[in-house]
Amino acid sequence: MATATDILTLTQWFSPAYPVGAFAYSHGLEWTIDAGDVATAAQTSAWIEDMLRHGAGWNDALFLAAAYHVEAEDLAKIDATARAFAASSERLKETRLQGEAFCDVTAKVWATDLAGLTYPVAVGRAARLEGLPLDLTAQFYLMAFASNLAAVAMRLVPLGQTDGQKLIRDLTPLCTQIAEDARRASLDDLNSTSFLGDIAAMKHETQYSRIFRT
Repeated sequence: MATATDILTLTQWFSPAYPVGAFAYSHGLEWTIDAGDVATAAQTSAWIEDMLRHGAGWNDALFLAAAYHVEAEDLAKIDATARAFAASSERLKETRLQGEAFCDVTAKVWATDLAGLTYPVAVGRAARLEGLPLDLTAQFYLMAFASNLAAVAMRLVPLGQTDGQKLIRDLTPLCTQIAEDARRASLDDLNSTSFLGDIAAMKHETQYSRIFRT
C-alpha cells in the first residue's frame, strides 16, 4: 500500500517544479503539428495514445520496472538498452538530458547514488532506493509523459485548456493499464511500432522554426 509520503514524493518528482526540463521537449509532436497531421483534440489524443501504447510510453515503463528490480551492477546494461531504443538523436537527447537532470537533483535532495542514467532508468532506480511502489511510480511517470505532450498541443494546435485537461483525464486509465502490464512483463517485451512518431522526431532535427528541443 502506498503511503501519503510515497504519493507526495512522486507528486514532487513529477511536478513541473522538479527541474528535469520536461517542458522543453515535444517528443516530435511539434513537427507533426507544424506539418498539419495533428490539428484537433481527437488527433492529439490519438497521437499521445499511440506513443503510450506502441512507442516510448510502453518501453519506458519496461525500462523503469527493470531498473527497479535489478541490483546496481546491472543498471548499466539496462541503461545502454534504453539508449539503443532511442530512435533518433533527439529522442536520445530527450531521455539522456532529463535523466541526468533527474539524477542530479534527486541525488542532492535524497542523498541517493544516482548519476548519468536515462530518464526511465533513473526514475526506476530512485524509486527502488526510496522504497516507493513500482506500480504507482510507473503510473506517475506515464501521466507526466502524457500531460507534457498535451501541454505541447495546448500551445501549438492550439488546444484549449479545458479540452487539454479532458484529454489528460481520458488517458488516465490507459496509463494505469500500461503500468500494470509493464509490471508483469520484461525487457523481452520491448517493441515499438510508432513509426510516424519516430519519423516526426527525425524531421524535427531540421525543422526551421521551433520552440521545443525535440
